[in-house]
Amino acid sequence: MPLDPDPSSPPPPAQHRDWFFPPAPPFLPSSRARTPRTPFPSTYRSSKPYSVYSLADRRPPPTPRSRSRSPHPPPEQQQQQTPPPPSAPRRRDPRYAGVRRDDARTAALEKAAPPTAAPAHGRKPAASAITPRCSGMLSAAVILLCLASLLRRNFSLHDQVYHLQEQLTVATAKLQSCIVGSSLDMTDIDFLYQDDSITMPNRSLKNFSLLISLSVLYAPLVILKYIDLVSKIRRSRDPEEVPINKRFAYRVDIFLSLHPYAKPLVLLVATLLLIALGGLALYGVTDDSLTDCLWLSWTFVADSGNHANAVGFGPKLVSVSISIGGMLVFAMMLGLVTDSISEKFDSLRKGRSEVIEQSHTLILGWSDKLGSLLNQIAIANESLGGGTIVVMAERDKEEMEADIAKMEFDLKGTAVICRSGSPLILADLKKVSVSKARAIVVLAEEGNADQSDARALRTVLSLTGVKEGLRGHIVVELSDLDNEVLVKLVGGDLVETVVAHDVIGRLMIQCARQPGLAQIWEDILGFENCEFYIKRWPKLDGMRFEDVLISFPDAVPCGIKVASYRGKIILNPDDCYVLQEGDEVIVIAEDDDTYAPAPLPKVRRGYLPKDFVVPKSPERILFCGWRRDIEDMIMVLDAFLAPGSELWMFNDVPEVDRERKLIDGGLDFSRLDNITLVHREGNAVIRRHLESLPLESFDSILILADESVEDSAIQADSRSLATLLLIRDIQAKRLPYREAMVSHVPRGTFSEGSWIGEMQQASDKSVIISEILDPRTKNLLTMSKISDYVLSNELVSMALAMVAEDRQINDVLEELFAEQGNEMQIRPSDLYLRDEEELNFFEVILRARQRKEIVIGYRLEGAERAIINPIDKVSRRRWSPKDVFVVISEKE
Repeated sequence: MPLDPDPSSPPPPAQHRDWFFPPAPPFLPSSRARTPRTPFPSTYRSSKPYSVYSLADRRPPPTPRSRSRSPHPPPEQQQQQTPPPPSAPRRRDPRYAGVRRDDARTAALEKAAPPTAAPAHGRKPAASAITPRCSGMLSAAVILLCLASLLRRNFSLHDQVYHLQEQLTVATAKLQSCIVGSSLDMTDIDFLYQDDSITMPNRSLKNFSLLISLSVLYAPLVILKYIDLVSKIRRSRDPEEVPINKRFAYRVDIFLSLHPYAKPLVLLVATLLLIALGGLALYGVTDDSLTDCLWLSWTFVADSGNHANAVGFGPKLVSVSISIGGMLVFAMMLGLVTDSISEKFDSLRKGRSEVIEQSHTLILGWSDKLGSLLNQIAIANESLGGGTIVVMAERDKEEMEADIAKMEFDLKGTAVICRSGSPLILADLKKVSVSKARAIVVLAEEGNADQSDARALRTVLSLTGVKEGLRGHIVVELSDLDNEVLVKLVGGDLVETVVAHDVIGRLMIQCARQPGLAQIWEDILGFENCEFYIKRWPKLDGMRFEDVLISFPDAVPCGIKVASYRGKIILNPDDCYVLQEGDEVIVIAEDDDTYAPAPLPKVRRGYLPKDFVVPKSPERILFCGWRRDIEDMIMVLDAFLAPGSELWMFNDVPEVDRERKLIDGGLDFSRLDNITLVHREGNAVIRRHLESLPLESFDSILILADESVEDSAIQADSRSLATLLLIRDIQAKRLPYREAMVSHVPRGTFSEGSWIGEMQQASDKSVIISEILDPRTKNLLTMSKISDYVLSNELVSMALAMVAEDRQINDVLEELFAEQGNEMQIRPSDLYLRDEEELNFFEVILRARQRKEIVIGYRLEGAERAIINPIDKVSRRRWSPKDVFVVISEKE
């Protein structure tokens, strides 16, 4: 069809975009030459720039009166448009209207304003201080709006050119198809109209989205400036008022501190906001849809290298901005993740995580007794396949684990978990599952005894305040016997106390009177050999205790827990006592699952060779050093010794102050019936002071850990060891020459002429008990064998472990250590046997029952250690007169 328009149709409106079309392609016939146009003659847009009429009829170039804004106007227009010189402005020129109005307004205000007084010195009015701020904010806002306007116009022109080029391509393709096919479908023309009508609203929407993104970016700055301005105004009125920006910062700080997920939430909101603003900005500068722009914004945030494919100034600027924001978000996320991981590892390293255990042993505190305590509990748990021990102290977790790793013992499958915390804080106690522990051990702190016991009391108060309650019992180590009543009053039935200082003092007195008893106590208190167990055996109900004694081939019964007396512990009961329902048997066995009652064996009872009481003769005992509870030891020693005994006290405390200290400690001199106190003043580590004492005349010498150095175990042990060596050397020098020549070294380890050999000869003449605090000193005394030592910390740890495993054992130990009741003694064999008589162990037990004693073991002639609970109890053997038996008997 012809391309000329229909004459009957109305003429199209004037078009000014005929500059748009390029020269005709070579395949189109041209009837007249085309006049070249300038690239961008006008910004005027026609409602239908691509109508068919514009293709057919080309308008002449616009006249000078047209609205075309050519960048190169004709010379005559340039002359007409030349502005007048600035020195002679026209009166009605609109460019100077604002200046004239401002001048007139300023003059009127100056005439009308009354004269004001000068401002006070040192303080300016609020308006004068705020005016520069307001003008600066307005200037920044104007500059930002101008920049946004320029960017919008630039992006708009670029997009117009881009869309026009696309439409030209489509129109050219349609025109080519019309020429080739000699037909032009009207639907194609309608498509051009519709496409152009759709483009206009989309363009407005894109501009609006770009404006929104810029406004949202600028809004925080405006808000912060406004807050700062309001704060300054309010502070000018009330200087004591807290600024709004500080209050806002405080609220943000509180929000980030109180809510654990505040930082990830802020990061998520910032990421979503960046994606949304970036998507809107991309939607404003590109032709993609909003969803595609949002996805493209997410790719820029996730990977900053994706913006390299952007084309055009606007898309490149927006994509680079989004990529920079994405890098910041990634840095924030990386820092947040790194801090979270570091905080978690730091929490694990410092022992802040919660312990999810039950039926475990909880140890609160840290002292030098911890190593022995862990070793004993691990041995006790070996029969159960191992267990769990949780240690909580106010120390660093890594330091505790390093110190435990240095301890040379096998845990035997028991896991030790360390946590850092305070036993006085309920939150820390809940962290170690205190309510599910089967036993809780509270260790005494090193240092002052009263302060240590006061802290133990506060710990017991904290434990009793656990809302969930306690499943196990509490074992508290105390330093002073006077504080035991108060701790039991607070803890009630949950608490079992072990007064370490008192236990060691009583044990030293027993061992001083009976050499070798320290090794027997180590075997019984520790879990390595035999120990006390309490269990009920229904098959023994109705049996007399005399028959119960020989009913266990793998254990030695030594007492009854009477159910009818509310579980009272009775050691060494009468033979005629009949076990009732609910009664439990106290035995000494290797483990709780290694013994059981068996049928009664056939044994001969026999009779004692002679019935006599071992006479008690007066003794002379020396105390070297001043102990904190020395008055309690004096009272116990007075109950054990025979009348006429002497107690020599040698220390550096002035004699005038000793009596006052002893009375303040609770000693009543009128109640001392059997001993007489002899005071000597001197230093126990100075040889000439010791030489003034009759050291060779004492039956027993007790070297005490001096009160002045008991806070340091190494210093106390060094002092005790020096005193021991000096006393033994002085005793060896004072031995008669003949006796020294005929004597031989009993241990056979050192030569007779060596100084240790002489000390060993002297050790056979008297007993020296040294109070040792550090286990490392034990090896020195064991090697030299010049003292029947007592290892304080190890024995206390054994007692704590035994009571932690079974709280009923504490009653047994209290009776064995008390002044009244039963005690452990060493008896010669001639009290029970005749010469050349052969008896088995069961028959020896029945012989000892005639003296109301229970034999629990023996020590053969020449042996260094006693055998407790022998394995073979039915085989007869011939006993030597120098053999001794270990028995539990009533105190004489």
